[in-house]
Amino acid sequence: MDILQAIILGIIQGFTEFLPISSSAHLVLTPWLFGWEDPGLAFNVALHIGTLIATVVFFRKDWVTITTRAYQAVSNWKERGTNDALLLFIIAATVPGVAAGYFLNGLAETLFRNPVLIAVMLAVFGALLFWSDQKAKQSKSIKDISFTDSLYVGLAQALAIIPGVSRSGVTITAGLLRGLDRTSAARFSFLLSAPVIFGAAIYESRMLFSQSFGLAEVVGIIASAISGFIAIKWLLYFVEKANYQVFFWYRLVLAIFIIGMVIFYQ
Repeated sequence: MDILQAIILGIIQGFTEFLPISSSAHLVLTPWLFGWEDPGLAFNVALHIGTLIATVVFFRKDWVTITTRAYQAVSNWKERGTNDALLLFIIAATVPGVAAGYFLNGLAETLFRNPVLIAVMLAVFGALLFWSDQKAKQSKSIKDISFTDSLYVGLAQALAIIPGVSRSGVTITAGLLRGLDRTSAARFSFLLSAPVIFGAAIYESRMLFSQSFGLAEVVGIIASAISGFIAIKWLLYFVEKANYQVFFWYRLVLAIFIIGMVIFYQ
């Protein structure tokens, strides 16, 4: 694989994994638009490893706090607080996405990769993000999240098996609809991404015995890790001062562009 292609795809993966614009859509569309060959399973695993590194490193203090409180809650269950169960909530919210990936992976690799379907999902779920951002109460912080909230977000995450939906986009939307403020919805979405990305990497790596990592994969890990870290930091800063409207317009323009390409160049 060309190293420049590895860098470009790594950067795209890092930014689009955490910005609500669909990483799977961009990774399907980029080779399609430029006529590149499929980068292969090993490279997909590399990109997942890179974004996993980004979220673990960025939220390292949060993960220490979450796991420590979970341990203390188990040790002192009579005195536990609501936020001590956040690790349990994250685990519960991960289950629907894992189930969707397991049962629908075949469709995700074939039928769901249709450019027209991707365009429709970009527009529809972009509009839903915009609507929820404008209409939801946004009165709760991540400390107030409940088991029901986390399960609701987890069920929404299962929809991200369809390219164009956006894992971060649909989970942020669900968080907003459950009353979380913009920053808390994004933080919970990012924390929830770690086990999902880890699971995806493990699932894909089961067939890696016939492949090996090379320079392109190493470059992909580095590029996606750095760009992913930047994307997380920027989005958390951005939503403190603005809303999610810009992502809706980006998704809509991209959807129109895709439809135009399908109509005029196929």
